[in-house]
Order: sequence, then structure tokens, then C-alpha cells
Amino acid sequence: KKRGDLRARIATTYDVDGIDIGASIACDGVCLTVVAKGAAPQNWFDVDISAETVSATNVGHNGWPVGRTINLERALRVGDELGGHIVSGHVDGTAEVVGLTPEGDSTRFTFRVPSALAKFIASKGSVALNGTSLTVNEVAGMTFGVNIIPHTLAVTTWGQVALGDRVNVEIDTLARYV
Repeated sequence: KKRGDLRARIATTYDVDGIDIGASIACDGVCLTVVAKGAAPQNWFDVDISAETVSATNVGHNGWPVGRTINLERALRVGDELGGHIVSGHVDGTAEVVGLTPEGDSTRFTFRVPSALAKFIASKGSVALNGTSLTVNEVAGMTFGVNIIPHTLAVTTWGQVALGDRVNVEIDTLARYV
């Protein structure tokens, strides 16, 4: 492999018989291609991660150490329900978690993004963070906040996120072109 490229083996609860080699799976919001798969001793698939992707995502900032849990999402099929905003898995960069505050049963997360991304994030707009489609509550310069409800905290990796962590950011597709 080219220097800086990685191969990752990802354990999954997906039925690997339903995953084709060459399929795209978003891993913490990063669209990656399945290059191998297996079911022993548990279901898994392998992905190759280019040096460019490593440098632009939390793979390179935090690393994906063995045992780390990541969010997974299969690619949308034509005719599937659109339950959030449209995201492609093409990560634009990373944000740092700079605030965690309980708000009722939810948690307010505050993030700092590079100025090149901040201009695309709007109050009440959408953003994908680690592959999770979220609504932006407020924006102040290079920081913005979102509330994450208990269900999302329980069924994604958001319940494990800590201050200082870096998360993958994909700005809203429409915002990118408007």
C-alpha cells in the first residue's frame, strides 16, 4: 500500500451475505468501499482508506484504534425512505468537540470548525457529524451547537464522545452549492 493508506477490518451486525464486494458503507460518515468480508468468528468487512481520507477525517486525527465503536450506514437504495438530509459520505473536514452540556434529557454539543467550513453551517440548517444527520441550533463564528436526543445518544456513538474529540463533518449538500 501507498505510505499513509490503511486497511481496516470492521466488525458489524450487518448480514455480510447481503454486502457485495465494492459496496459503499459510511463508517463514521466516511464513504468507504468494501474490499473483503467474512463471518467468522463474527461478521466483518474490510475497507481500504486512502492517505487523503486519513488526513481529512478523524481516522487521522483520533485514529480508529482496535475496539473503537464507529457509526455504520449502508448506502441508500433508489426508492428507500429519506429520513434525514441527503449526505454522500464525502467528509469535508473535522470539528473539535468544545462543549458538552446536559439540557433536559438531551445533550448540547458545541463544535469548532475551520473557517473554510464555518461559512457553510447555518442556524436551523443540517450538518452530518460522524455520519449522523443533525440540525444546527446556533452558529457563532467558527463554533456551532446541536442538541442530541437520548435515542440518538443510545443507538450511535454519540454517548461515547468526549471534549476534545474530533468528529467528521459533512456540510449540507445544498449549502455547498448555494
